[in-house]
Amino acid sequence: MIGLHLIRLLWEYDFVSIADGAIQAAQNAGSPCKGKRMRCVWLLLVPLAAVLTTPAQARPRDDALAGAFRCAAIAESRQWLDCYYGAVQPVRAGLGMPPALAAQIKLATAPPSGGQPHDETVRDEVMSAATGCIRITGERPWLDCYYAAAAPMRTLLGLSAPPLAPKPLSQLAYVAPPPAHPVAPAGPPPMPRNAGLLDGMFTDSKPIVRNVPMQSFSLDRKGAFTVTLADGQVWTQTAEDEIYHPARWREAGADKLVTISPGPMHTFTMTVSGQSRIYKVRRQR
Repeated sequence: MIGLHLIRLLWEYDFVSIADGAIQAAQNAGSPCKGKRMRCVWLLLVPLAAVLTTPAQARPRDDALAGAFRCAAIAESRQWLDCYYGAVQPVRAGLGMPPALAAQIKLATAPPSGGQPHDETVRDEVMSAATGCIRITGERPWLDCYYAAAAPMRTLLGLSAPPLAPKPLSQLAYVAPPPAHPVAPAGPPPMPRNAGLLDGMFTDSKPIVRNVPMQSFSLDRKGAFTVTLADGQVWTQTAEDEIYHPARWREAGADKLVTISPGPMHTFTMTVSGQSRIYKVRRQR
């Protein structure tokens, strides 16, 4: 609108100072402006915008601000604030946002008049801040500024602060997630493969079980033991070894650490921590 463009220029060049002469004249003539300087500024701006309006050049924010000025006729402050919010509907529509409340749009379209407007000082503060938003270029930042300008009236009415528009997340440096803890196997390790015929005869073989706690053990009628390790493995003493190497422990526990290594002729030998005796065993499961 030409009217709102002119308002913007006048605002930037201190229109209030320019209008002092007109306000003084109105006060001397007995106008209701007496003692209400800012309200007189709005009363001068609104007719000026109405006379100079050219719809072909209108921007949504110009229509919104002109509509907000028309809300001055409303007496009750809560209704005035709803009208103020409804007046910004052209900008919301231009941004593809959900419409304002229907009751707010209705108030802005045809503001009811009658009675002395309440809280005029606060209204003037809101409209002054909203008019200052005209310097902002982007429509969405302008809309945020317009809503923020209503804060003094919301405070006066005991309303909560309007929610801020979501801001884009700042780009943060990528932080790799912590390494996952190794998951313990659901069952015992796979059965061992048979070693070579001569493995362990001339060199020490690498243990296939190293210092695993003995969870439990049992003895059969002949004294041969069967041990269950903490990882689920079950080893049984061979038949010929039970005669020469009977078990010397009487209970299992975390202090009974078992080590098993492959031996020659496809055998396996077992030792228990704290003992020097070697047992020949076979994997049962």
